[in-house]
Amino acid sequence: MQTFYSHGKLLLTAEYVVLDGAKALAVPTIFGQYLTVETITEPEIIWTSIDNNNKVWFDTSFLIEKLNSPLQSKDDILIRLHQILNAAKQLNPDFLNSNTGYKITTSLEFPKNWGLGTSSTLINNIAQWAKVDAYNLLERSFGGSGYDIACAKYDSAITYQIKNSKPTAQLINFRPSFSDQLYFIHLNTKQNSREGIAHYKANRTNLTKTIEEVNQITTSILNCMSLKEFTTLIDRHEAVIAKVTNQNTVKNSLFKDFNGSIKSLGAWGGDFILAASKTNPTDYFKAKGYTTILKYNEMVL
Repeated sequence: MQTFYSHGKLLLTAEYVVLDGAKALAVPTIFGQYLTVETITEPEIIWTSIDNNNKVWFDTSFLIEKLNSPLQSKDDILIRLHQILNAAKQLNPDFLNSNTGYKITTSLEFPKNWGLGTSSTLINNIAQWAKVDAYNLLERSFGGSGYDIACAKYDSAITYQIKNSKPTAQLINFRPSFSDQLYFIHLNTKQNSREGIAHYKANRTNLTKTIEEVNQITTSILNCMSLKEFTTLIDRHEAVIAKVTNQNTVKNSLFKDFNGSIKSLGAWGGDFILAASKTNPTDYFKAKGYTTILKYNEMVL
């Protein structure tokens, strides 16, 4: 039996504009996803996906030879799985090219609606299994900037940038002295990243100055020494992205009376936000109906 593992992800800066070459700060999460592979005699795939409560949330089986035929199904998850496995076969013709089959089990360490990378951790795990480049596999399946693949691979924070159409990840040490004043709050909804990206692409204009400013903010965040400076930087970042995407910031939309700063992470409108506060804001967010609240060190690897 083979076992593969990938970390979840959070994008702290450069959401959306990372697609156009901005320098992003991203962190892998403590929570991730396992994939185990057992060889069986029948030439088929038996697939089981288990959630963080140890309950099966998806299962299927099909003959491996069926991957070579067009899939007729209304099951979006099954269609995506076939797409990923087909893409892996294209990248490595020796993959799934034997008379044996496989029993596959995926196991999540976080709820699917948290938006920490159910898909990216799966892609990176399959890439390891198939011995193919995970960025190429992402490009041939879900698409996106690839920062989530970098987080899946590495055990520390990264800066991530697309240069000359190629992903560049640099491992860094990012554990702010004020990390005990940073909190992640789930907004009780999952945002579709592909829809968020489509909205961004429809609204963006000339991004040269925007990317320069985001790059400057990312660099400043990496070097900032105080909570006060950090909150100023993430407030600036929110204003920049709001203008580019023609959206309202999450603080203005939901938390105008919050005594601190709030930043969206990844596609705006769902998943987790980052709150920076001098005092513990748990009671504030719980009073508003947001009960999933994790301290920085409870979330970030």
